[in-house]
Amino acid sequence: MEGKKKECILVEAAKAFARFGFKKASVDEIAKQAGVGKGTVYLAADSKEDLYYQVLHREMRAWIAECSQTLDHRKPADRLLGELLAIAMSHLDQRPLVCELLYGSSEKLLPEWRDRFAELRALGRANLLEILRLGVRQGIFRKDLEIDTVAALLQDFHLSAYLPHHEGDPQRDVVERARVGLDLVLNGLRAKTPAFAP
Repeated sequence: MEGKKKECILVEAAKAFARFGFKKASVDEIAKQAGVGKGTVYLAADSKEDLYYQVLHREMRAWIAECSQTLDHRKPADRLLGELLAIAMSHLDQRPLVCELLYGSSEKLLPEWRDRFAELRALGRANLLEILRLGVRQGIFRKDLEIDTVAALLQDFHLSAYLPHHEGDPQRDVVERARVGLDLVLNGLRAKTPAFAP
């Protein structure tokens, strides 16, 4: 299949899935909006589920690319973590399907695709992994970090900071929650010189 045609199908499918959700999105309507026949959609994807997966994969890769533009390896890794968090959150607003994937909604819709969705979530940690490895090389982060586990925890942290905003609570200052949370991750709860000794 011609690359431009497939890209057009994926773009229109992303719009339909974001607007109507997986169940209500219509392959007929996606084909119509893409200017192709329904059969052509099925040349691009084996099924509606496969089309949804391809759209999620495309959206995740685009989100990662948008976020990676901020990575400057000349900066300290701890500073880069804060910058990545801020840019990732700002771009999540334009990527509702990435939110759906990261919050596990996709798995609830298609539990048989759980492993493939888990791979996409892991792909979403690419920038975190890069920063953590950089921080170890820079001597800012501990050498004994379990990089993959820490990246997964930071991804969870990122999502927990974004959750009130994602659920439509405009009163919660997401950026402030993220800043304070990142400070907690980087500096912990303990004072440099504890005032109390047990």
